[in-house]
Amino acid sequence: MKLQRNGRSKALAIGAVALVSSLSLAACGSDNNNTSTTTGGTSGSAAPAAAIKCADKQAPLLAAGSTAQSTAIDVWKAAFGAACSGSTLNYSGGGSGAGVQQFNQGKVTFAGSDAALKSTEVDASKAVCTGGGQGIDLPMVGGLVSIIFNVQGVDHLVLDGPTIAKIFDSQITKWNDPAIATLNPGVTLPAADIQAFHRSDDSGTTQNLTAYLAKASNGAWTYPASKTWAGKGGQSAAQSAGVSAQVKSVPNSIGYAELSYAQQNSLKTASIATGASKPVDATAANAATTIATAKSAGASNPNDLALSLDYATKGEGAYPIVLVTYEIVCDKGNKPETLDTLKAFLNYAISDAGQQAIGDKGYVPLPKEVSDKVKTVIGTLA
Repeated sequence: MKLQRNGRSKALAIGAVALVSSLSLAACGSDNNNTSTTTGGTSGSAAPAAAIKCADKQAPLLAAGSTAQSTAIDVWKAAFGAACSGSTLNYSGGGSGAGVQQFNQGKVTFAGSDAALKSTEVDASKAVCTGGGQGIDLPMVGGLVSIIFNVQGVDHLVLDGPTIAKIFDSQITKWNDPAIATLNPGVTLPAADIQAFHRSDDSGTTQNLTAYLAKASNGAWTYPASKTWAGKGGQSAAQSAGVSAQVKSVPNSIGYAELSYAQQNSLKTASIATGASKPVDATAANAATTIATAKSAGASNPNDLALSLDYATKGEGAYPIVLVTYEIVCDKGNKPETLDTLKAFLNYAISDAGQQAIGDKGYVPLPKEVSDKVKTVIGTLA
C-alpha cells in the first residue's frame, strides 16, 4: 500500500482538509473512562442508528490502551450502544503500552495504540491469536500532538525541532534563551526557568513526538523514537490528562498532548517552524495535510496497515507532529463469541459516519484511501 502517488497526494490532502474544515473543532477529552460502559444515549456528533449495522450475534467488548483516542471511543461507543442494544464496549485507558500488553495477555478484544506493533509484540500476539493468526494494526483515528505551553505574558509561541528537543532534554532551560528568542522576534520572553512535563507511562503520544524529534531536530535529540520517555530532566505526569493539567496549573511550563486535551483545557499550542514559508499552527486541518501523504510502513503481513508518517515534512500548511491511532486485533484467531460484534463496531468506527462523528473533537478523519483499505481488512477478520 502506498498512499502517495503523483497528484493523488495533493487530491487526498485537499479532500482531507475540506472534510476537517467543515467541522468545528470543539474541545472534549478525558482519561476518566476506565470503567464506563455505554448502552444508550449519544455523545457529540453521534451517528444515526441507520448508519450502524449491528452484528447478528451481539456481545459485550472489552478494550484498552491509547488515551489519545479516548474521546473518539466515547463518541463511537455511545452511538453503537444506542443502535445495538445487545452490544456494549468497556474501554480502559492507561496508555498504548498498557493496551498492547493486555491484548497480548488475552485480556481484551482489541487494543488502541498510537504506535504500530513492534516485531516482538507481533510475535507475542501469536500466543493469543490462535490458528496461525497474529496481531495487526488497523488505522482508525487521525490526530496530532500539540506542544502545549503556559508562559507568562506569551500568547503565541513558535518553536522548531531542534529547540523543542533541547527544551525537553534540559539543554535549554530558560524561556529567554537566544534559540527561542530568535524564533519569536518582537515577543517578550520571561527570564524564567522552563518547567517541562512529559508522560510517565509508556505512551504512543510520546512515540510520535520522539519520532518527530528524531527526524526533525538536526541531531539535537539523540534518543530513538520510543513509547518510553528518555529525555533528561523535566517532570512527569500520567497520561495526556495529567500532562495537560500540570501545564495548565504551573506557570512557565511546557508539555505535549493531543489537540483535544489542549482544547479541553484551554491551553495555548505552539506553531512549528518546519522550513515552510511560515510556521504551521497545530490544527486538525494542517494535520490532515500531513496524514494524507502517509505511506505503507511495509509490514510483511498484507493485512497489517501500519503507516509511515512524514514527521520531517516541509510542506506548506503541513503540521509535522501527527499521529495515527491503531486498533490492534487478530487477523485470525479472534474469539468466536465476540468476533461479529468486533467487526460491526470497527466497521462503524471507520465508516464515513464514524469518522465524521469524531471530527469536531479535535481528530482528523482519515483519507478515503486509508479507510477503504481498513474496511476491506475488517471483512477478512476471522
